Amino acid sequence: MSVRVTCQCGTSFELKDEFAGKLVKCPQCGRENRVPGTGGGVPMQVQADPVFDRDLFLLRQQLLKISEKYDVADEQGKNIIYIERPAHLLQNLGAVLAAFAAAILLFVAFVSIAEQTPVGSAARTILIILGTVLAFAALIAVGVTLSAKRHVTFYRDGSKRDRLIEVLQDKKWQPITMTYTVRDFRGKQLAQFAKNIVYNLIRKRWYVYGPDGRLQFIAKEDSVILSLLRRLLGPMFGLLRTNFIIIKPDSEDVIGEFKRKFTILDRYVLDMSGDPQRLMDRRVALALGVMLDTGERR
Repeated sequence: MSVRVTCQCGTSFELKDEFAGKLVKCPQCGRENRVPGTGGGVPMQVQADPVFDRDLFLLRQQLLKISEKYDVADEQGKNIIYIERPAHLLQNLGAVLAAFAAAILLFVAFVSIAEQTPVGSAARTILIILGTVLAFAALIAVGVTLSAKRHVTFYRDGSKRDRLIEVLQDKKWQPITMTYTVRDFRGKQLAQFAKNIVYNLIRKRWYVYGPDGRLQFIAKEDSVILSLLRRLLGPMFGLLRTNFIIIKPDSEDVIGEFKRKFTILDRYVLDMSGDPQRLMDRRVALALGVMLDTGERR
């Protein structure tokens, strides 16, 4: 009996079933690929790239950087993935300045018109109120229009030549529910993340939807009590650091955990050992882990 393996480069080749579950190199490009299993029971999902073919990811955020950058290591501490979320500092700073300039000019224009009306008249009051409202609207509209979306890109290493996956911010302005789309390097959608800002006031929660729009997983703070304590007392010098658990929507069984380690540097552990069948694509799991940090400004 043979097993067919399809590499990320598109090359397909067959091997004997004795190689099932093992890593083999592609004869065309040399990349390692996990050979699908042929045994009984529920097969373990094979990841699209060997760097994701694991249950434990160690994340470290690079400090003193304008853009948010992460190094991801395996269990042995070897760096396997580099992640970057550009800050677009100059563009966003320009957007803020332009927004304030537009708001001030609009307000001054309405005040100038109001000064042409009799003092104490209803028209003067209405014009000033209208100018204030429109200035605030202009502040938001111009700022959002000129600002840049903050996407997250996952690379094989710091050279940024080999892109693996990316998390796209769907819209610049999402007042209640924020959404992000996860895509592979070919542009194929892998999942969509969503979080409700209002619900996050009580207990932070992220939803993971499949490409078909169905809810697949939920990531939420590890404890309701700890969530409330964090809202009241803050992080308490790291003693109440925010950790997340990942569950299926129809069960409270924990399939994954995203925890911040108590260290001087920002270090995180994504542990998916509770999901031995690989029900959650590890690419999606790692993308979610990064968003649980950068998306929550932890």
